[in-house]
Amino acid sequence: MSEEQQITPWNIDGALGEWYVPLYIENMADEVLCHYNFTTTTRTVMALKNEFGGLIWKLETDDGPKSLKILHRPPVRSLFSIAAQEYLVKKGAKVPEVIKTKQGESFVNKGEKLWFVAEWIDPLWQVSDDLNGAKLLSGAIADFHERSKGFVPPERCVKSSRLKRWPKKYAKIITKMNWFREITELYGEMPASQVIQESLPIFEIQAVNAHEKLLSSPYRKLADRGDKAWGLAHQDYGSSNGQQSSDGMWIIDLDGVAFDLPVRDMRKLIDEYMYNLGYWDLEWVMGMLEAYDEVNPIEDELFEVLLIDMSHPNLFYKHVKEMVYEPEAFLDAEVKAEVERVLQLEETKWAVIAELRKEWKGGKRR
Repeated sequence: MSEEQQITPWNIDGALGEWYVPLYIENMADEVLCHYNFTTTTRTVMALKNEFGGLIWKLETDDGPKSLKILHRPPVRSLFSIAAQEYLVKKGAKVPEVIKTKQGESFVNKGEKLWFVAEWIDPLWQVSDDLNGAKLLSGAIADFHERSKGFVPPERCVKSSRLKRWPKKYAKIITKMNWFREITELYGEMPASQVIQESLPIFEIQAVNAHEKLLSSPYRKLADRGDKAWGLAHQDYGSSNGQQSSDGMWIIDLDGVAFDLPVRDMRKLIDEYMYNLGYWDLEWVMGMLEAYDEVNPIEDELFEVLLIDMSHPNLFYKHVKEMVYEPEAFLDAEVKAEVERVLQLEETKWAVIAELRKEWKGGKRR
């Protein structure tokens, strides 16, 4: 095996089996582990991002269980997330500790990817799928946000910040609505095409309105406080990345962390729960926000921006955006059902947002 071999995506179509890992990557893992002061007895694949070249193993070692991870992003970006994880550990956040190499480094660069080892928190289990579980997740991410404030990334990495990118992202989604229209017209025979075409006028108007409201909101004033003031958002937070242990809630998989307004994580978490419920529920949403606010208070101007982000057609976009890559494979019956579920949510969403606007004041019901 060449030392200079680059890790590239593998097994894209899954034909080689769900857990297939190329031999050259297994050999790289052996070499990477030689940089550490423990001896590995077993190595088990736990998660794959083979379409990007990412991977997580669970290690059983003579120094307890650990994880070995290949970060799929470019090394200068991956360095940001590793540094963020180390900062959060120092600040007392419940995120896994990064294990140093024999040379005192936080990672190994191999195959043009960063590899790192972290402690494996065991056991971990998902929270209950009721409101109490949702509150636990809300409080945990609030603690994460609060402790992440003040993070300064290393100079040699690419800083990841979405703090001032909201208007651009909103505008991009408006543009993509036209792409979705053209694609579903071109592939009109596909199962999901008709329901997407019929729903596009609804969600396109929502996207335009949300963009206009964002531009006239306190958003820019809040964003101007800067990255250090707000800290990091997880960006992929949900019931799989916030889990319970005997000593409290842990947050894992920090690969995508970026500077951002903290309510972005909460909006995504609320979306996940409302989608799973099949309707918007005021008591659930208010309970989650109150649990968050108890740990990291949500000021009124930030709450206003959260309501705007809730009013944006995020779930619709999430469930249809991949059509631009392989429409013939993507626009199937499963996507049709997902879009129909999002449309069902519309029947209860707006009344809940209206009540939130009336009832919320400084973290308390009026």
